[in-house]
Amino acid sequence: MKQPLKVVISGGGTGGHIFPALSIANALKSLQPDAEILFVGAEGRMEMQRVPAAGYEIKGLPIAGFDRQHLLKNISLPFKIWKSKRMVRRILKDFAPHVAVGVGGYASFPTLSAAADMGIPCLIQEQNSFAGKTNKVLGKKAKKICVAYEGMERFFPKKKIMLTGNPVRQQLTECKLSRAEAIEKLGFDPVRPVVLIIGGSLGARTINESVLGCLELIAESKVQFVWQTGGYYFEDIKKVLSGKGCPDNLKVTDFINRMDEAYRAADLVISRAGASSISELCLLGKPSILVPSPNVAEDHQTHNAMALVRRDAALIVRDAEAQEQLLPLAITTAKDDATLHRLSENARAMGLPDSARIIAEEVIKLSEK
Repeated sequence: MKQPLKVVISGGGTGGHIFPALSIANALKSLQPDAEILFVGAEGRMEMQRVPAAGYEIKGLPIAGFDRQHLLKNISLPFKIWKSKRMVRRILKDFAPHVAVGVGGYASFPTLSAAADMGIPCLIQEQNSFAGKTNKVLGKKAKKICVAYEGMERFFPKKKIMLTGNPVRQQLTECKLSRAEAIEKLGFDPVRPVVLIIGGSLGARTINESVLGCLELIAESKVQFVWQTGGYYFEDIKKVLSGKGCPDNLKVTDFINRMDEAYRAADLVISRAGASSISELCLLGKPSILVPSPNVAEDHQTHNAMALVRRDAALIVRDAEAQEQLLPLAITTAKDDATLHRLSENARAMGLPDSARIIAEEVIKLSEK
């Protein structure tokens, strides 16, 4: 009797790592329902809640990154790395996976390194157009490297690379509402354009400050806005709006539960340039204005954004220029049907559907080898 497929998936830290990881796991279970999947994450990071909530077991490592702002906190870092390496070897010996998958994040480096050293075939999924240091090192040990952008041979051995795209949240493509129905559900007028403003699950300070600085401009425009502030900023923003007044054409929320409906309603999206966000925008063919975060490793969000801008699939506003330029550009673009259509078509052409299933199939192939 054939033994069920056993896969370790490691990584996390942000939704941008966790969503692809869970999508790959779900695709594996769809292809092989008896597959056993174990996640390895970092203690105290969001994967320790999100993964069990999705129905999968996860083991936590005491691993952490280098803290450049609080240098004294790094004193314990060598011990955490040493302890994590010992723990992960024990986890791998006990679980005995056929394949190890890394999606980025603190835990993926010790897990994939140990797996490769133990002869377990490894697959890494690089979500950004500019590979991070961890994946560049792991790429030398991995058997297969799944990427979301062309031209990644400048970071990895060409023979290992496979262009798969980034897995996205499956429910985003399954919205049953029409654009008009989604807009009416928001209490808006379907005849007027809608701009969706998202800064990631935690929000984005620059984008939020740009909106607060343009309340008059928003009120005077014929454009409707849905603004997800992020939970971290929500209460402060409510206080500001209670003093200044919130325009009728601006809906404010800390978190959007039904992103599928929000995307369906949106004619234009303002977003950071994280890998998962960009993959969603391309798959759905959404015109966007991207505001890359300057606070990420190796400025990879700017590289992500420029991959679309060069294909005329998105507009870009630099973080330092956002308060002055973002909302005026959004209002102008939202009223320009020709530009919206062009950006939408070019973004959709960059979308790669079925990414999770394709990656899952590669995992299965590695296990058979």
